[in-house]
Amino acid sequence: MSFRWGIAGTGSIAHGFADALGRLPDAHLVAVASRSREKAEEFGEKYAVPADRRYASYEDLAADDTVDLVYVASPQSHHREHTLLFLNSGHGVLCEKPFALDAAQAADMIAVARERGLFLMEAMWSRFLPAYVKLRELIAENAIGTVLSVDADFGFPFPPGGRLFDPALGGGSLLDLGVYPVSLASMLLGEPARVTATGLIGTAGVDDQIAVLSGYTNGAFSVARSSLRTQLACTARIAGTEGHIELPFLMHCPDSLTLQAKGTTETFTLPAARDGDAPETAGGGLHHQVRHLHARLTAGHLESDVIPLDETLSIMRTLDTARAEIGLVFP
Repeated sequence: MSFRWGIAGTGSIAHGFADALGRLPDAHLVAVASRSREKAEEFGEKYAVPADRRYASYEDLAADDTVDLVYVASPQSHHREHTLLFLNSGHGVLCEKPFALDAAQAADMIAVARERGLFLMEAMWSRFLPAYVKLRELIAENAIGTVLSVDADFGFPFPPGGRLFDPALGGGSLLDLGVYPVSLASMLLGEPARVTATGLIGTAGVDDQIAVLSGYTNGAFSVARSSLRTQLACTARIAGTEGHIELPFLMHCPDSLTLQAKGTTETFTLPAARDGDAPETAGGGLHHQVRHLHARLTAGHLESDVIPLDETLSIMRTLDTARAEIGLVFP
């Protein structure tokens, strides 16, 4: 079984995704759309998209019924609009993270996908990387006992201006960077019972940095930090009653993890961009989520069991609460 993909958007993540599709024999990039004819042509030329399927509007891509799946790579301010456009035209959708601006938007997207019987998944690519797969295996094997703490951060100093500093585009550190630590905590601990946050809203009107503290019914806690103003460690530490696991820089796409438990230390080397013994190639690891998506569709499923839609919605609720805690409101 093969799958014909269209890509909505031509930014850097769209280029990485197109590279990733090229790694999979059952994936075929057959269409691309941009608001700019020039960008659609440039992208299409680079990735050998047929000339007549390089669209200058997302609506034209939605009208292409030869496309099976669409990767939504537009700014998060438009994720709901574009995901609904493609779902309502009968296409399955892989929507880039953050899934939406808030939980209400996410709920709309999920409801339409389920009503129409179409595949929908958040492109939280970290979940499918070899290191994250190994992390889940170790937790399932009780390698560190009961997980009681998840501490992770992700942040870099960015120059002012651009999408990340534009409230109208859903800018700020939390949705772009903080979503990774928050999603990691969700994967390991579920939805928190309590969420508090502190942060700095900068002159552009977005969160320049934020720290989110979450508490869980079993007494566990997580701390997720993100910043556009300073270099954070960009690591993660998962602590349990019998040991801990560390994800190194960069925690959202690690090439290894270290397990320390029962008096021993073991490091697992698991390059994100590699499949087994195959050499590393372009794509940076984005292909793992596509392979998972194809497997789910082939098996007749309409969502992921690694990042289920109900969990995506739960993560959006946590992000909503954190934003409310610091008074961040998008226009």
